[in-house]
Amino acid sequence: MIRVVLPYHLRTLARVEGEVQLEVPPPITIRAALDTLEARFPALRGTIRDHGTLKRRPFIRFFACKEDHSLDPPETPLPAEVLAGTEPLMIIGAMAGG
Repeated sequence: MIRVVLPYHLRTLARVEGEVQLEVPPPITIRAALDTLEARFPALRGTIRDHGTLKRRPFIRFFACKEDHSLDPPETPLPAEVLAGTEPLMIIGAMAGG
């Protein structure tokens, strides 16, 4: 069981409060976590990743264990702490501006 933290607007779309707990089939990678999240909450499809290419949307970032995993390949395994449930996978809406 892994823990996923979503930004407020995605929690609103998914109609959840707080963290989401997911049972992700092995191997537990970034892609597997996102596939499981979108399967459980279909309203999130297309919000985190593009519908067709499944590439991360530009202003979405993935953090785990205080490290940015946004540019890691989707097949990258999640850190052991995330797999153990002691740390969450955080999906963050990035900010830009001047």
